[in-house]
Order: sequence, then structure tokens, then C-alpha cells
Amino acid sequence: MIFSVAWRNIWRNKARSLVVIFAVAIGLYAGVWSAAFMKGMMNQRIDKVIKTELSNIQVHNPEFRKTSEFSNYMDNASALADKISTIEKVKGASNRIIIQSMVASAETAAGVIIMGVDPDKEPLVTNLNTKIIDGAYFEGIKRNPVVIGKKLAEKLNVKVRSKIVITVQDLDNNITAGAFRISGIYTTNNNIYDESHVFVRYSDLQNITGFPFGAGHEIAISIENNDYLLEVQEQVSAKAGSLEVMNWKELSPEMSYLTETMDMYMYIFIIIILLALLFGIINTMLMVVMERTKEIGMLMAIGMQKFKIFRMIVVESILLSLVGGVVGINNGAAVAKIRANHPIDLSMWAKGYEALGYDAFVYLHLEPALLINVAIMVIITGVIAALYPAYKALKNDPADALRME
Repeated sequence: MIFSVAWRNIWRNKARSLVVIFAVAIGLYAGVWSAAFMKGMMNQRIDKVIKTELSNIQVHNPEFRKTSEFSNYMDNASALADKISTIEKVKGASNRIIIQSMVASAETAAGVIIMGVDPDKEPLVTNLNTKIIDGAYFEGIKRNPVVIGKKLAEKLNVKVRSKIVITVQDLDNNITAGAFRISGIYTTNNNIYDESHVFVRYSDLQNITGFPFGAGHEIAISIENNDYLLEVQEQVSAKAGSLEVMNWKELSPEMSYLTETMDMYMYIFIIIILLALLFGIINTMLMVVMERTKEIGMLMAIGMQKFKIFRMIVVESILLSLVGGVVGINNGAAVAKIRANHPIDLSMWAKGYEALGYDAFVYLHLEPALLINVAIMVIITGVIAALYPAYKALKNDPADALRME
């Protein structure tokens, strides 16, 4: 009965109620859309970190992580990578040689990180082979092929089949160099990564540096689902012994922190929207109570319990906010679902986004838990908005209220 009475009371003044409902709907639509946008952008950045830059898990010599010294390698790393590949839920494991060095073209030179990889196993742990925009992934060049980023190619002023010279320091601390020819140019839409990472074949880098056969500085591991991250990490640690095993959150703590803070910021943003709407609902409910002072006084005079009157006003406030909330949340969720397959084009600001490692095309992502939490927050907002108007209504004296015109 309270519910039906409260519902009818809302529509006594349709214009006023619709204004409040519209305001709540617009506010929550903006909140849900913004949350889906930020979550989508963040998920794409994390996906890029895992699938392109780091992989899910990495294994190193503990000293290599501290000093990046070329001599701090892992013996029998290739054999260990093969063992790790047999672990359930592991998609692949690839052994790598890593050295900080210099690459030079006919015009200029740049400091880079040289990655010696196995072209057959590397696609199992990263998707760099799908990021080639010119040339091919270690194909088309018979001797010493190299894959470089678009940003580095622009800096060196080179193109596919251009020759570059890689200068490194071997295990005996002698400076040695090798001539390589560009087989492919990639782009990850992360300018910093594209400018600093050069990929060559493991065997070619091994020949130049005198690196021990089967050794490595890093084993990159890809898993089937990130939900199994800690479980697989424990199994890898058991096989790796004293070697350092770290997942992507430990390798890139800033990304893990950014993920957590982004979730917090999403809720803070929605709470700010609800706080702004709260005052509008309070004002509306106060006007409703003042207009119905005589009516409420009559109900109290004939013996209606104050708790029921209080509950009626609270239900009115909840319904008012919930109707607008449902409309706003549903519209926001519908747009987010559409934009999950049709990205928002931010290519106008592509340079700025790529400088920070983000994509210029953002696919929205909305989690069902967010919608449920927002709906609960809307109900709480409705309850809070009703407290003061209900207090004002119950504070009135029935006799004085009945004398009002």
C-alpha cells in the first residue's frame, strides 16, 4: 500500500518529477559511460603490457634484474623454457638474450635494448608479429634480419631492407658489431617502447657476442588466462629453483597500481555525480512535503503512525531516484555494449595517447558488478535525500498543519 501511494504521489506534479528523473538519468548515464571508457582504456593498456611488452610471467637471474649486466645470464635457460612449456595452462615459453646497446644507420645512432628471440617461439608469448606495418616478421632477409619499431625507424631514417649496424659488448668486454638488414617495422602505439626495443634472432646475437648456447637472460611465459596467474607462477617457481620468477604486476607495479586507483577513481566520480544529484532530490522532496503539509497533518491526526509517514516519504524519494537511475544506467550500459565492438575514435589526439602508451581507438568495457554497485548507490542516495524532508514533515504539529490553507 505504501508503495502504491508513494508511486501516485510522485506523479502529482509530473513536470517536476520528470525534471528530477531526467537529471538523475543524465548524471548516471555520464557516470556509467565514463566508467566504461576509463575501464576500456585501462584494459587495453594492460592487455598491451601483457601481450606485447612483458608477457604474463618472466624468469631471470636475480642479479640481472638489479644490474642488467650481460654476464648475469641463466645457464640452460632454453631447457628450462621447454620444461615450463609443459605446465598446464601455459601457452608458451620463450628464451631471450637481452643487451643494452647501440644501433646506427648511415645518418644517426640511438641507444636501444636488443632482444635476441626465437622467431618460432616468440609469437607464443607476445603478439609483436601481428604488429608489423611494413615488411615481415623475420622473413624476406636471409642473413641477420632485424625488426625495429616505427618510431626508431623514423629516428634513424631507415625503411625495410635498409642496413643498420648493431654495436654490442661481448662476454669478454670487447666491443663488437654486426651488420643487420631490416626485415620488418612494427608499431605498438607506444612510442617509448617502439623507439627503444630492437628484435633480432637469438642465434644471430649469440654469434656476435659469443653467448653460451642454450643460456638466456629472460624467459617470457604466456598463460591461457590471467586468472591463473598466481597458480602458474607457483608452478614455474618450483621448476626455476633459485631463479627470480615475477608476474607482470611485479614487473610493472605502476600498471598494477594504476588499475587499482582507476577503479577507485571511477567510483569517486560516480559518487560526486550522486552527491550533486542528492541536493536536487532533497530540494524536490522538501517542496513535496511543504505542498502536502495539511495532508500529512491530517494523516497524523487520524492516527497514522509517524513511521509509516516517514517510510512513505523515503519510498517516494527512492522511487524518484531509482526511476532516473534505471534509465541512466540502462542507456549507459547499452552505449557501452555497442562501443565494446565499435571503438571511440580519438585519432585526433593519437600522438599524445601514443606517447603515454595508450591506444587512439578505445573499446568501452563495462563490468556487471559496477552496474549493481551503482544501483545500490542510487537507492542509498534516495534514502539520504528523504531524511531531512521526512524529518521536517514529522516535526509539524497536526493541529497547526490542519489550519493551513
